[in-house]
Amino acid sequence: MIRRGFLAALALTCSLPLAAWAEAPLRVVATTGMIADAARQVGGDLVEVTGLMGPGVDPHAYRQTRSDIVAMTRADLVLWHGLYLEAQMESFFQDLGRKRQVVAVAEGIEPSRLRAHDDYADKFDPHVWMTPELWREVVAEVERALTETRPEAAETFAANAARHIADLDRLSGYAETVLATVPESKRVLVTAHDAFGYFGQSYGFEVLGVQGISTQSEAGLNRIAELVDTLVSRKITAVFVESSVSDRSVRALIEGAAAQGHQVHVGGELFSDAMGPDGSYEGTYLGMLDHNITTIAAALGGQVPTRGMDGKLSAGF
Repeated sequence: MIRRGFLAALALTCSLPLAAWAEAPLRVVATTGMIADAARQVGGDLVEVTGLMGPGVDPHAYRQTRSDIVAMTRADLVLWHGLYLEAQMESFFQDLGRKRQVVAVAEGIEPSRLRAHDDYADKFDPHVWMTPELWREVVAEVERALTETRPEAAETFAANAARHIADLDRLSGYAETVLATVPESKRVLVTAHDAFGYFGQSYGFEVLGVQGISTQSEAGLNRIAELVDTLVSRKITAVFVESSVSDRSVRALIEGAAAQGHQVHVGGELFSDAMGPDGSYEGTYLGMLDHNITTIAAALGGQVPTRGMDGKLSAGF
Protein backbone atom coordinates (compact mmCIF):
# COMPACT_ATOMS: atom_id res chain seq x y z
CA MET A 1 0.00 0.00 0.00
CA ILE A 2 2.78 2.38 0.99
CA ARG A 3 4.75 1.36 -2.11
CA ARG A 4 1.76 2.06 -4.39
CA GLY A 5 1.27 5.49 -2.78
CA PHE A 6 4.93 6.28 -3.20
CA LEU A 7 4.87 5.30 -6.88
CA ALA A 8 1.74 7.40 -7.49
CA ALA A 9 3.35 10.44 -5.87
CA LEU A 10 6.53 9.88 -7.89
CA ALA A 11 4.53 9.67 -11.13
CA LEU A 12 2.74 12.92 -10.30
CA THR A 13 6.01 14.67 -9.51
CA CYS A 14 7.62 13.51 -12.74
CA SER A 15 4.65 14.76 -14.77
CA LEU A 16 4.84 18.33 -13.42
CA PRO A 17 7.71 19.62 -15.60
CA LEU A 18 5.93 18.35 -18.73
CA ALA A 19 2.67 20.08 -17.75
CA ALA A 20 4.51 23.27 -16.90
CA TRP A 21 6.28 23.15 -20.28
CA ALA A 22 2.98 22.66 -22.11
CA GLU A 23 1.51 25.76 -20.44
CA ALA A 24 4.60 27.96 -20.76
CA PRO A 25 4.02 31.14 -22.79
CA LEU A 26 5.39 31.19 -26.33
CA ARG A 27 8.64 33.12 -26.51
CA VAL A 28 8.12 35.65 -29.28
CA VAL A 29 10.69 38.18 -30.48
CA ALA A 30 9.51 41.10 -32.63
CA THR A 31 11.67 43.71 -34.31
CA THR A 32 9.55 46.87 -34.08
CA GLY A 33 7.33 48.08 -31.29
CA MET A 34 4.31 47.97 -33.59
CA ILE A 35 4.79 44.26 -34.32
CA ALA A 36 5.46 43.54 -30.64
CA ASP A 37 2.18 45.26 -29.75
CA ALA A 38 0.28 43.19 -32.33
CA ALA A 39 1.80 39.99 -30.91
CA ARG A 40 0.76 40.97 -27.37
CA GLN A 41 -2.75 41.88 -28.49
CA VAL A 42 -3.26 38.61 -30.35
CA GLY A 43 -1.27 36.33 -28.04
CA GLY A 44 -2.49 37.70 -24.71
CA ASP A 45 -1.34 35.65 -21.72
CA LEU A 46 -0.13 32.86 -23.99
CA VAL A 47 2.89 34.79 -25.24
CA GLU A 48 5.96 36.42 -23.77
CA VAL A 49 7.02 39.13 -26.22
CA THR A 50 10.42 40.77 -26.51
CA GLY A 51 10.65 43.85 -28.72
CA LEU A 52 14.08 44.66 -30.10
CA MET A 53 13.54 48.29 -31.10
CA GLY A 54 12.22 50.61 -28.42
CA PRO A 55 10.95 54.19 -28.51
CA GLY A 56 12.93 56.55 -30.74
CA VAL A 57 14.79 53.74 -32.55
CA ASP A 58 15.11 53.95 -36.35
CA PRO A 59 14.47 50.50 -37.91
CA HIS A 60 15.99 51.52 -41.25
CA ALA A 61 19.44 51.76 -39.66
CA TYR A 62 19.13 49.20 -36.84
CA ARG A 63 21.61 46.32 -36.60
CA GLN A 64 21.15 43.33 -34.32
CA THR A 65 23.15 43.28 -31.08
CA ARG A 66 24.60 40.22 -29.35
CA SER A 67 21.70 40.16 -26.90
CA ASP A 68 19.26 40.38 -29.82
CA ILE A 69 20.87 37.36 -31.44
CA VAL A 70 20.66 35.36 -28.20
CA ALA A 71 16.98 36.27 -27.77
CA MET A 72 16.10 35.34 -31.35
CA THR A 73 17.94 32.02 -31.33
CA ARG A 74 16.07 31.03 -28.16
CA ALA A 75 12.65 32.21 -29.35
CA ASP A 76 9.78 29.97 -30.43
CA LEU A 77 8.82 32.57 -33.05
CA VAL A 78 10.55 35.60 -34.55
CA LEU A 79 8.41 38.27 -36.20
CA TRP A 80 9.98 40.92 -38.42
CA HIS A 81 8.38 43.44 -40.72
CA GLY A 82 10.00 42.86 -44.09
CA LEU A 83 9.49 45.09 -47.16
CA TYR A 84 13.10 46.21 -46.65
CA LEU A 85 12.29 48.08 -43.43
CA GLU A 86 15.01 46.29 -41.43
CA ALA A 87 17.42 46.65 -44.35
CA GLN A 88 20.53 46.04 -42.22
CA MET A 89 19.17 42.75 -40.84
CA GLU A 90 17.74 41.02 -43.93
CA SER A 91 20.60 38.57 -44.47
CA PHE A 92 20.54 37.67 -40.77
CA PHE A 93 16.83 36.80 -40.93
CA GLN A 94 17.34 34.73 -44.06
CA ASP A 95 19.98 32.69 -42.25
CA LEU A 96 17.95 32.43 -39.04
CA GLY A 97 14.91 31.23 -41.00
CA ARG A 98 16.75 28.00 -41.83
CA LYS A 99 16.89 27.13 -38.11
CA ARG A 100 13.97 28.89 -36.40
CA GLN A 101 10.42 29.92 -37.23
CA VAL A 102 10.81 33.41 -38.71
CA VAL A 103 7.95 35.36 -40.32
CA ALA A 104 8.01 38.66 -42.24
CA VAL A 105 4.54 39.84 -41.24
CA ALA A 106 4.08 42.65 -43.81
CA GLU A 107 5.13 40.73 -46.88
CA GLY A 108 1.79 38.99 -47.25
CA ILE A 109 0.06 42.26 -48.19
CA GLU A 110 -1.10 42.29 -51.80
CA PRO A 111 1.51 44.25 -53.83
CA SER A 112 -1.24 46.23 -55.59
CA ARG A 113 -2.00 47.88 -52.23
CA LEU A 114 1.60 48.98 -51.69
CA ARG A 115 3.38 52.16 -52.73
CA ALA A 116 6.51 51.94 -54.85
CA HIS A 117 9.84 52.61 -53.14
CA ASP A 118 11.50 55.82 -54.31
CA ASP A 119 15.04 54.36 -54.17
CA TYR A 120 14.59 50.75 -55.30
CA ALA A 121 12.55 49.69 -58.34
CA ASP A 122 11.88 46.19 -56.97
CA LYS A 123 10.82 47.24 -53.47
CA PHE A 124 7.85 48.92 -51.74
CA ASP A 125 7.23 51.54 -49.09
CA PRO A 126 7.30 49.58 -45.81
CA HIS A 127 5.37 52.09 -43.65
CA VAL A 128 2.10 50.15 -43.78
CA TRP A 129 1.36 50.76 -40.08
CA MET A 130 0.41 54.36 -40.92
CA THR A 131 -3.18 53.33 -41.67
CA PRO A 132 -5.28 50.87 -39.64
CA GLU A 133 -6.71 49.46 -42.88
CA LEU A 134 -3.33 48.05 -43.91
CA TRP A 135 -2.27 47.15 -40.39
CA ARG A 136 -5.26 44.79 -40.14
CA GLU A 137 -3.43 42.61 -42.68
CA VAL A 138 -0.36 42.47 -40.46
CA VAL A 139 -2.43 41.56 -37.39
CA ALA A 140 -3.99 38.72 -39.37
CA GLU A 141 -0.52 37.48 -40.33
CA VAL A 142 0.60 37.64 -36.68
CA GLU A 143 -2.46 35.54 -35.77
CA ARG A 144 -1.56 33.02 -38.48
CA ALA A 145 2.05 32.76 -37.29
CA LEU A 146 1.05 32.29 -33.63
CA THR A 147 -1.55 29.68 -34.56
CA GLU A 148 0.95 27.77 -36.65
CA THR A 149 3.36 27.78 -33.72
CA ARG A 150 0.75 26.73 -31.15
CA PRO A 151 -2.28 25.21 -32.94
CA GLU A 152 -4.05 24.20 -29.73
CA ALA A 153 -4.53 27.92 -28.89
CA ALA A 154 -6.10 28.78 -32.25
CA GLU A 155 -9.49 29.79 -30.79
CA THR A 156 -7.92 32.14 -28.27
CA PHE A 157 -5.71 33.78 -30.88
CA ALA A 158 -8.65 34.19 -33.26
CA ALA A 159 -10.83 35.80 -30.57
CA ASN A 160 -8.05 38.17 -29.51
CA ALA A 161 -7.29 39.13 -33.11
CA ALA A 162 -10.97 39.83 -33.82
CA ARG A 163 -11.18 42.06 -30.75
CA HIS A 164 -8.07 44.01 -31.77
CA ILE A 165 -9.21 44.37 -35.38
CA ALA A 166 -12.50 45.83 -34.09
CA ASP A 167 -10.42 48.46 -32.27
CA LEU A 168 -8.49 49.14 -35.48
CA ASP A 169 -11.77 49.64 -37.35
CA ARG A 170 -12.90 52.09 -34.69
CA LEU A 171 -9.58 53.95 -34.99
CA SER A 172 -10.02 54.09 -38.75
CA GLY A 173 -13.45 55.66 -38.33
CA TYR A 174 -12.02 58.21 -35.89
CA ALA A 175 -9.28 59.13 -38.37
CA GLU A 176 -11.74 59.66 -41.21
CA THR A 177 -14.01 61.83 -39.07
CA VAL A 178 -11.33 64.03 -37.48
CA LEU A 179 -9.10 64.48 -40.53
CA ALA A 180 -12.10 65.47 -42.65
CA THR A 181 -12.38 68.62 -40.48
CA VAL A 182 -9.00 69.91 -41.75
CA PRO A 183 -9.62 72.53 -44.48
CA GLU A 184 -8.68 71.09 -47.87
CA SER A 185 -6.22 73.91 -48.55
CA LYS A 186 -4.28 72.95 -45.41
CA ARG A 187 -3.99 69.22 -46.08
CA VAL A 188 -0.24 69.30 -46.64
CA LEU A 189 1.91 67.21 -44.30
CA VAL A 190 5.60 68.17 -44.20
CA THR A 191 7.78 65.73 -42.23
CA ALA A 192 11.41 64.70 -41.76
CA HIS A 193 11.15 61.65 -44.03
CA ASP A 194 8.58 60.13 -46.36
CA ALA A 195 6.94 57.80 -43.82
CA PHE A 196 3.37 59.06 -44.21
CA GLY A 197 2.60 58.15 -47.81
CA TYR A 198 -0.07 55.58 -46.92
CA PHE A 199 -1.59 58.07 -44.49
CA GLY A 200 -1.77 60.65 -47.28
CA GLN A 201 -3.35 58.20 -49.71
CA SER A 202 -5.99 57.11 -47.21
CA TYR A 203 -7.02 60.52 -45.92
CA GLY A 204 -6.41 62.87 -48.83
CA PHE A 205 -3.24 64.65 -47.67
CA GLU A 206 -0.28 65.72 -49.77
CA VAL A 207 2.86 64.42 -48.03
CA LEU A 208 6.26 66.07 -48.41
CA GLY A 209 9.26 64.48 -46.71
CA VAL A 210 12.70 66.06 -46.48
CA GLN A 211 14.27 62.61 -46.79
CA GLY A 212 12.90 59.73 -48.83
CA ILE A 213 11.16 56.55 -47.68
CA SER A 214 14.33 55.38 -45.94
CA THR A 215 16.08 57.58 -43.40
CA GLN A 216 19.31 56.34 -44.98
CA SER A 217 18.64 58.49 -48.06
CA GLU A 218 20.40 61.85 -48.04
CA ALA A 219 18.55 65.16 -47.70
CA GLY A 220 20.52 67.50 -49.96
CA LEU A 221 20.60 71.27 -49.92
CA ASN A 222 18.58 71.34 -53.14
CA ARG A 223 15.75 69.36 -51.52
CA ILE A 224 15.69 71.65 -48.50
CA ALA A 225 15.70 74.77 -50.71
CA GLU A 226 12.88 73.30 -52.80
CA LEU A 227 10.75 72.64 -49.73
CA VAL A 228 11.46 76.09 -48.29
CA ASP A 229 10.18 77.65 -51.51
CA THR A 230 7.08 75.43 -51.28
CA LEU A 231 6.39 76.50 -47.69
CA VAL A 232 6.68 80.18 -48.65
CA SER A 233 4.78 80.10 -51.93
CA ARG A 234 1.90 78.00 -50.56
CA LYS A 235 1.84 79.74 -47.18
CA ILE A 236 2.26 76.49 -45.25
CA THR A 237 2.70 77.36 -41.58
CA ALA A 238 3.19 73.99 -39.83
CA VAL A 239 5.78 71.24 -40.24
CA PHE A 240 6.28 68.11 -38.12
CA VAL A 241 9.27 66.48 -36.45
CA GLU A 242 9.49 62.74 -35.81
CA SER A 243 10.41 60.89 -32.64
CA SER A 244 12.85 58.50 -34.34
CA VAL A 245 14.52 60.97 -36.76
CA SER A 246 16.75 63.96 -36.09
CA ASP A 247 14.87 67.27 -36.27
CA ARG A 248 17.84 69.01 -37.92
CA SER A 249 16.38 69.04 -41.44
CA VAL A 250 12.97 70.26 -40.26
CA ARG A 251 14.62 73.07 -38.29
CA ALA A 252 16.49 74.00 -41.47
CA LEU A 253 13.14 74.39 -43.24
CA ILE A 254 11.85 76.72 -40.52
CA GLU A 255 15.02 78.83 -40.63
CA GLY A 256 14.98 78.97 -44.42
CA ALA A 257 11.37 80.13 -44.49
CA ALA A 258 12.06 82.73 -41.79
CA ALA A 259 14.90 84.12 -43.92
CA GLN A 260 12.27 84.82 -46.59
CA GLY A 261 9.93 86.49 -44.10
CA HIS A 262 7.57 83.51 -43.69
CA GLN A 263 6.89 82.11 -40.23
CA VAL A 264 6.63 78.33 -39.86
CA HIS A 265 6.24 76.46 -36.57
CA VAL A 266 6.55 72.84 -35.46
CA GLY A 267 3.03 71.45 -35.47
CA GLY A 268 4.04 68.60 -33.19
CA GLU A 269 6.16 65.49 -32.86
CA LEU A 270 4.85 62.45 -34.71
CA PHE A 271 5.60 58.78 -34.11
CA SER A 272 6.82 57.57 -37.49
CA ASP A 273 9.03 54.47 -37.24
CA ALA A 274 8.70 53.82 -33.49
CA MET A 275 5.94 54.10 -30.90
CA GLY A 276 5.80 56.24 -27.77
CA PRO A 277 7.30 55.55 -24.33
CA ASP A 278 6.96 52.03 -22.92
CA GLY A 279 4.00 51.72 -20.58
CA SER A 280 2.18 54.74 -22.00
CA TYR A 281 -0.94 54.82 -24.18
CA GLU A 282 1.24 56.23 -26.97
CA GLY A 283 3.44 53.17 -26.49
CA THR A 284 0.68 51.03 -28.06
CA TYR A 285 -0.28 50.89 -31.71
CA LEU A 286 -3.70 52.43 -31.02
CA GLY A 287 -2.13 55.23 -28.98
CA MET A 288 0.59 55.88 -31.55
CA LEU A 289 -1.91 56.36 -34.37
CA ASP A 290 -4.39 58.24 -32.18
CA HIS A 291 -1.58 60.65 -31.28
CA ASN A 292 -0.51 61.16 -34.91
CA ILE A 293 -4.04 61.61 -36.23
CA THR A 294 -5.04 64.04 -33.48
CA THR A 295 -1.76 66.01 -33.62
CA ILE A 296 -1.91 66.45 -37.40
CA ALA A 297 -5.57 67.45 -37.44
CA ALA A 298 -5.16 69.95 -34.58
CA ALA A 299 -2.05 71.59 -36.06
CA LEU A 300 -3.58 71.99 -39.51
CA GLY A 301 -6.82 73.60 -38.41
CA GLY A 302 -9.09 70.63 -37.76
CA GLN A 303 -11.39 70.00 -34.82
CA VAL A 304 -10.26 67.32 -32.39
CA PRO A 305 -11.26 65.95 -28.97
CA THR A 306 -9.09 67.31 -26.19
CA ARG A 307 -7.28 64.02 -25.58
CA GLY A 308 -7.93 62.03 -28.71
CA MET A 309 -10.22 59.15 -29.60
CA ASP A 310 -10.80 57.78 -26.09
CA GLY A 311 -9.47 60.64 -23.95
CA LYS A 312 -6.23 58.73 -23.24
CA LEU A 313 -3.58 60.89 -24.91
CA SER A 314 -0.91 62.24 -22.56
CA ALA A 315 -1.09 65.77 -23.96
CA GLY A 316 -4.26 67.74 -24.58
CA PHE A 317 -5.10 69.72 -27.70
